[in-house]
Amino acid sequence: MTIIESKATINKPVSEVYSFLMDLDHHQKLMPDNIYNWSSTKDEARFTIQNMAKLALKVSNRIENKEITIIPSEKAPFDVELKWSLMDNGDGTTEAKHIISADLNMMMKMLASGPLQKLADHQTIQLKNLLSQPNGNR
Repeated sequence: MTIIESKATINKPVSEVYSFLMDLDHHQKLMPDNIYNWSSTKDEARFTIQNMAKLALKVSNRIENKEITIIPSEKAPFDVELKWSLMDNGDGTTEAKHIISADLNMMMKMLASGPLQKLADHQTIQLKNLLSQPNGNR
């Protein structure tokens, strides 16, 4: 299993960060430019990654103010789990950790681990930037 992590400290209480992340409709704002054909609900999202694949994801687990786990709702090119883990820093800020776990063979690991790391980093940076704006949680 390949584990890719990215984290950021967000200047918002954990409840606000969780409220944003728990709704997959908001995740489109975290995606890079090579994602298109996005459609989503609170619990599911479908999109296409340019020159790669179509993905359908769903929330499999929510632990209020702590964790959101997202898995494929249809057959994906490889088994993958996306997890957002949140920790209240006790000072009005939240540490958000994005963890991508992917079952990649050696060839896929060589091809996909770089883009997956870029995706995780992009999403945590976007989350921090979005939620740092006034009224930036929507």
